[in-house]
Amino acid sequence: MMDTLDSPIVTIPGISYRLGNIIIAEIGNIHNFNKPSQLLVFAGMEPSIHQSGKYEGSGKMVKRGSPHLRWAMYHASRLIAIYSPTFKTYYEKKLAEGKHYNVVLSHVSKKLIRVIFQLLRTGEPYKEIIH
Repeated sequence: MMDTLDSPIVTIPGISYRLGNIIIAEIGNIHNFNKPSQLLVFAGMEPSIHQSGKYEGSGKMVKRGSPHLRWAMYHASRLIAIYSPTFKTYYEKKLAEGKHYNVVLSHVSKKLIRVIFQLLRTGEPYKEIIH
């Protein structure tokens, strides 16, 4: 099925046909989303906001969206942090900031969602940015 779709998502290092298939099946038509933040909400990966008077803080992820997409994104994030130099640098930067492993994976997942959004909208394959 993935060969017939010719999806650019499998050009991302670490995303196999199986993970790519789950991600594409859960997202459906990418044109249903106008911006990456809408895809983040759909995946249930946006932070909750707490407001009280003048205080405004963000909390944990809301986890209201697709659990299957969220699961696939976490596994893809773990793998892309191994196989992609760009994402590995980002992963190591967040770890160096003292963030917990799961928080680091959520940051990588959010970045990956934005990359996937762009790739699916344009149809272009993933290109590694070399620093």
